[in-house]
Amino acid sequence: PADIGDAAQARARSPPAPITDVARLCVCDLLVAQCDINCCCDPDCSAEDFSLFTTCSVPVVTGDSHLCSQKAAVYSLDVEANPPERIFKLIDQVNPSVFCIHATNYEQALYLKSPEMPTPENFDQLLNQFGSATFSAEPDSWDLDTDAQSPPDANETYRYEYGVPVQTEDAFLRLPSPVVSSWCSDANPAGFLVNQATKCIRSVSVERCDSIQALSMLFYINSSILASVFQVNITVQSIVVQSLNGMRNLLNDSDVPRLPMVVDELCINAVLGVNYHITYTDTGEIIEAAAAFVLGAISKEALSIEQSFEISFTQEDTKPVPLSGNPGYVVGLPVRAGFRPQGYPFPAGFLFAALALSSNKHSQLTLLQSTSTQDCLAAQGARAPVLFGYNMISGCKLRITAAMKCQPLAQTLLDVLKGQSFPEYVASFGNSQAQDVLDWVPITHLHISEQRISNTLQSSCQIPVALGIEVKWTKYGSLVNPQARIVNVTATITTTTLKQLPSGRERIIPVTSSVVFTDISSPAEPGFKAWPTINIKLPFDFFYPFV
Repeated sequence: PADIGDAAQARARSPPAPITDVARLCVCDLLVAQCDINCCCDPDCSAEDFSLFTTCSVPVVTGDSHLCSQKAAVYSLDVEANPPERIFKLIDQVNPSVFCIHATNYEQALYLKSPEMPTPENFDQLLNQFGSATFSAEPDSWDLDTDAQSPPDANETYRYEYGVPVQTEDAFLRLPSPVVSSWCSDANPAGFLVNQATKCIRSVSVERCDSIQALSMLFYINSSILASVFQVNITVQSIVVQSLNGMRNLLNDSDVPRLPMVVDELCINAVLGVNYHITYTDTGEIIEAAAAFVLGAISKEALSIEQSFEISFTQEDTKPVPLSGNPGYVVGLPVRAGFRPQGYPFPAGFLFAALALSSNKHSQLTLLQSTSTQDCLAAQGARAPVLFGYNMISGCKLRITAAMKCQPLAQTLLDVLKGQSFPEYVASFGNSQAQDVLDWVPITHLHISEQRISNTLQSSCQIPVALGIEVKWTKYGSLVNPQARIVNVTATITTTTLKQLPSGRERIIPVTSSVVFTDISSPAEPGFKAWPTINIKLPFDFFYPFV
């Protein structure tokens, strides 16, 4: 028992094994596969690059500053050497603070996990767990025996962060793109969560098309993506064959890759386009990868072809929602809208849901769409999305007879103007998420009545004849790159008094809907110079490695 107690005390005194390898951390490494100026920890820099550095922008790299003891990577330059050299040291750094962390054994705190969103189904469970004055967030067990566990290597977890190149067996997932000219470069890596679409020109020769790797499907699917526990193979989602005249046909059998070959002086099955789709979890783990191909034929006269490449990312168990900007709205993209679901348990906090209409499946603010017949009853259900920055007006005509009842007619016109489910809120930014309550602006409703003279009050009724939507927006953020933000939306219904028609008579009234965008940004202060002139002398290596 005494030996066991001494061993336990020795383990408690010994520092835990480091989880973060500081020698592999580099906060100034911003360029992919390129050397960053004065970044002494950049693994892409060579000894020749270090000889041109003037200083180390990040001299010390550490992990968590709250740890009692940890490794620190120290970088410096030996300017007396010829040529100058980079000096790297790995030292033990002790935290002098009394309140420090001895062991990071709470595994759930080592990565960010999206919280569970309340829903009507799990609300009672979450209320019991977090509804009291205090609650426990501890894991099932605390294991203080850090020596018994060997933390996994950082390169074996492969929980990706935004912008980090997607790693494969041989290098990284390639997304060819033009670099200096329009010619394709295969050295462009696909960044995690970075949706990209590129087009470039590829030099080809029909005689040797079967030996050009970039024209083969295997070039894009042969390498498996490195994931947390296993490797993710890139599956073929679909194959579309394009003829010389541009006609496209979808192949039913896409299990077997089609390789390029020469047939009758034509190179067939050459890759013209690749569309990657990556599925990931909320912890940054890639779990699925698929590629859709466009194959085509190349004639012997062609010396080059245009290839297109695209990559998109979707989180597991979620549906992709098209955005209208990032973050601010882009002119010409739809205004995003939604409503609060009925019966949601929160009085102040709530989620926004997409409108459950086939004509508004992407939760957009819509307007009455004009038809060729200009008949309001025939136009019911035809909607057009409201595009940011575009003032729009549309309308129709309604033929009223003496046999029409007032209340059903008023409700029909209201459905024509507003649609079956008019949204309650509008997204202030083009990328506002449903769970971000403060990013949604409520729609203010106003009613205006046009009074008309009638013989008796009983023989007249109020019917809506116009819907006017005013969207007020402002420029948000920097003057150099302002972002469009919606701050107020007002929907005004205009009604008119309709007199009872005599028997056998009819009347045609116009019904209109419109939307107006108003910029309410504050003007610049008097005397403010938007583009100041700065007279400075740049360092000699400011544009390195470019001349």
